Amino acid sequence: MISLSSYAGVMESLMNSAEEQPPSSLLANKNQKPKCVGGFVLVHAGAGYHSESKAKEYKHVCKRACQRAVDRLKAGALAVEAVAAALVELEDSPFTNAGMGSNLNLSGEIECDASIMDGKSLHYGAVGAISGMKNPVLVANRLLSEAQKGKLSAGRIPPCFLVGRGAHDWAVGHGMPPCLSEKMATKFSLSAYKRNKRKMELAEKMDTGHNQAKKRRQSSENENCSGCLDTVGAVVVDLEGNVAAAVSSGGLAMKHPGRVGQAAHYGCGCWAENACNMNPYSTAVSTSGCGEHLIRTMLARECSAAMQSEDAHQALLDAMQNKFISSPFLASEDRVLGGVIVLRCCRCVEPQPSQNIQGILVEFLWSHTTESMCVGYMSVQDSKAKTHISRLPPGTVPGQCLAIEGGVCRLTSAVE
Repeated sequence: MISLSSYAGVMESLMNSAEEQPPSSLLANKNQKPKCVGGFVLVHAGAGYHSESKAKEYKHVCKRACQRAVDRLKAGALAVEAVAAALVELEDSPFTNAGMGSNLNLSGEIECDASIMDGKSLHYGAVGAISGMKNPVLVANRLLSEAQKGKLSAGRIPPCFLVGRGAHDWAVGHGMPPCLSEKMATKFSLSAYKRNKRKMELAEKMDTGHNQAKKRRQSSENENCSGCLDTVGAVVVDLEGNVAAAVSSGGLAMKHPGRVGQAAHYGCGCWAENACNMNPYSTAVSTSGCGEHLIRTMLARECSAAMQSEDAHQALLDAMQNKFISSPFLASEDRVLGGVIVLRCCRCVEPQPSQNIQGILVEFLWSHTTESMCVGYMSVQDSKAKTHISRLPPGTVPGQCLAIEGGVCRLTSAVE
């Protein structure tokens, strides 16, 4: 079953508002060089369940993340710098399961996953099961930037993906300050850990047979999958048309130590790719959900590839249905839980009499099979970010149906 939200209406209203806005940077002096300052950011605070009682907090952190990215874009930063800035804001929030306030694992420790991809260079950086770093995405971003410098001494290939203690030591060795794991825990994450630990201990004591154990295990998995999937992420395009994507997560509650989720895996947590001769659109994707489901389907890369079709809405709809919900790789799963934010863009010439206005047409969408997904978006031309908590229609079954929404935005600038 597929639930389609008011995509067409959102598209029309956003298109109209974009057309009414004046060009973002008309040049007064013909001798000036073209000024390309602009861009667009779309963020998510996870696909899972977002209670009404905390809706304001989730929306507020999405607004702050959008503003942080837009501020960087206004300062002339490229997409990869802006997307990292958005993720830092999301990681620093105690309401998200990333960085500060992340879920604790079975041993009562915080281990985080994060990755970032630059659509211009196609370089990628990631960390998995890393402890003692306040902002895992910054370690991933440093891996990416170091790899762009070329080979190491003696012709060694620089790493793009590090895990555990090795990732932590590499970060410290590159001047990144460590943070005690206990300082990254919050009252909420600690109380959730204690509550989950009591449930597990009680379940083990009451275990009287294989069937009961199986039922309890399935119930525990469902609880984990429906409520604790608030991985965070962002996708950005700058006015030069470069795209970037990033994702960060504290992982499932009570996960086994050393477990690495989709947020660190290549092609699973995020994907970004500038347009080239073969692909007319630049695309960027960030995912959230049950990590094992997203890993086995490589959903980020699948959605990116789908965006090369003419109809972005239908392409994402087909990808989520055929490559995720009905994927043969997940045939044994009762509920397939995940969500994505996607943007694609292409250059366009505005129909102005002077023919000196060029820009980028951005289409942005989000889709999820979980009960809800919180998103925020903003362009440099906007005075403030817009936020939305998307929810499955009442009566639909999470993991067996999906919601999809989105819109369009024009980014414009003057050229001489």
